[in-house]
Formats: sequence, structure tokens, C-alpha cells
Amino acid sequence: MSEFLELVKSRRSVRTFDGQALDNTVVEDLKSFAQSIVNPYGIPVRFEFLDADEHKLSSPVLAGEKLYVSAVVAKGEHAEEAYGYAFEALLMHAHEMGLGTVWIGGTMPRDKFENATGLADGEVMPCVSPLGKEAKKMSVKEALMRKGVKADSRFDFEELFFVGDFGTAMTPGKAMEAGLRDALESVRLAPSAVNKQPWRVVIGDRVAHFYEKHDKGYITPDYDLQKIDIGIAMYHFEQELLAEGRTPKCEISDPGILVPADVDYVASFRW
Repeated sequence: MSEFLELVKSRRSVRTFDGQALDNTVVEDLKSFAQSIVNPYGIPVRFEFLDADEHKLSSPVLAGEKLYVSAVVAKGEHAEEAYGYAFEALLMHAHEMGLGTVWIGGTMPRDKFENATGLADGEVMPCVSPLGKEAKKMSVKEALMRKGVKADSRFDFEELFFVGDFGTAMTPGKAMEAGLRDALESVRLAPSAVNKQPWRVVIGDRVAHFYEKHDKGYITPDYDLQKIDIGIAMYHFEQELLAEGRTPKCEISDPGILVPADVDYVASFRW
């Protein structure tokens, strides 16, 4: 198992923190890493690190957080995928550093966070995350929330991944034969809004086509939250292939596969 997949498997959303501020060296490391992140679309994603006390920021689903990071992108084609990919890169790095994180897309006073971030015209800030050390004990509120969204469960392989078209399910055994078991498992375990897991992946000859399975209520006038989730899944897939020594290349090339209702093509990886 690669180090990346081990990180994916050990990570969970953290909503209860120890109430302590992070050392400046840790914050500077995060800021430096954030500046180095690039995404397959070449779309800039800006990160702002926000002191919770200074800006009077909080979320009703969190406790003990002292630092947030917000991510900002200009509206435009493929902005959501680039956003999800880049923000997930930062949060996985934070997890590797031993920090707790969680994607927050709705349970926050949005106006306060946007003002603290310095949102400009034409920019959107779909999500934020707290950054900090996990508390020794999970709060009752967090435990109930995790139970409500079934945070520790995921769809089976056969519901998410397919071979050639949407009529042939990909089993773990078939994925192993294709050399994609760990790459697809890293996608399967990725975080998503309310754990909806909207990604669907069709595997061809050395290519993976990513699709979005739409659920009602996740498209705002400015962005599609589930397309951000697809960006997260794309990051996981690419990073696992890279960890295995392969060289995936992202492209927009709809293969014309017949899709189920409410499913749209997003992007492909070839290697």
C-alpha cells in the first residue's frame, strides 16, 4: 500500500479541536505549501488563513478551533474541479502534518467568512476548513453529526466504478487485475458534501473517465458543490497513480458513453 493511500485511510473529518493555537512554524509551512499547489486546469486558487478570534469566526458544527483556511477561485469554466483538487491537496498535507480538518460548505456565517477572506468581485468562496490539533475526545455534537451522514461508510465499488460503460460494474477483483485497485479505493474513500459520493468512474484502456452524479440541492447560482467533490476525487486518483510511479495526464475528452439520468461527463485521466 502506498503512503498516500495510507494517509487517505487514516483521515477523517475532525470537528472537535483542542482549543490551542498552532505554532507559527506550522502555519508558515501550510502557507508555503498552499502557494505551491497547482491543479490540472491551471486555474489559480487563493488560500487565506484566518485567525478565528481576530475575525470572530465560528461554525455551529465545530468546537475548539482557532484557525481557519478559506479557498477562493474566480467564477468560470472548470473552476469547481480546480477548486476541489487544490483545496484537497492542502487538506491532505495538513493531515500528513498531524492536523485535523473538515470541509465546511454551508454550516457557517458565510458573510463573515467572505469579509474576512477579502472576497473580490467575480470570486467565490464555496468552502472553508478549520486547522488544528484534534481534541482527545469527540464532542457529542460531532458524534451525532457523523452518525447522521454515515461518515464512516462508503458506497461499494460496484456502485461507483464501471468497465467500458455504465452497464458493467467494476468489482474490486477486476480493479486489481487492471492495476487500479488502490487508485479507485482512494477515490472511494474521498470526502464529499454530506457524504453523497457523486463521482462515477468508467475505466477504459489506460484511461479513467470521471462523471458527476447529480443530487438535488447542491447547485447554487455561483457554483456546483458536487463538482467540487469531483475535483477532490480527481486529486485522489491522480496522487495514487503518481505514488505508484505512473504519469497520469488529465484531459477533457468526452468518450460519448451513454450515461444514466442526472450523470454528466467531467474529465479523464490517461496514463
